Amino acid sequence: MRVGCDIVAISRIEKIYQRHEKNFLDKFLSPKEQLLIKSPANLAGLWAAKEAASKALGTGICGLCGFLDIEIDKDERNAPKLQYSKKIMDHFCVKQTSLSISHDGGFAIAIVVLV
Repeated sequence: MRVGCDIVAISRIEKIYQRHEKNFLDKFLSPKEQLLIKSPANLAGLWAAKEAASKALGTGICGLCGFLDIEIDKDERNAPKLQYSKKIMDHFCVKQTSLSISHDGGFAIAIVVLV
């Protein structure tokens, strides 16, 4: 089992978004993921989720695992779910993923568990 965690100030992500808008979103979210954005807190949660997912692999965001190798979606109960690209799944032998995202007090946090 591997675990990754990330916390980010919502205001930091909001400022980056205000400065770069769609260019910022396109660098770390697929068009489908961009549809999940409902608020600055939600956007920061997606950022934290991708960072946590890369940390669970032990790499962080790098040439081996980019932001777009990680996809965040929602399940039928509206809970967040995580999927890596086939390249990542095979290279790191990931069998199962679990993701939790929360935001409060100006921060967003995400925790990823891999089996």
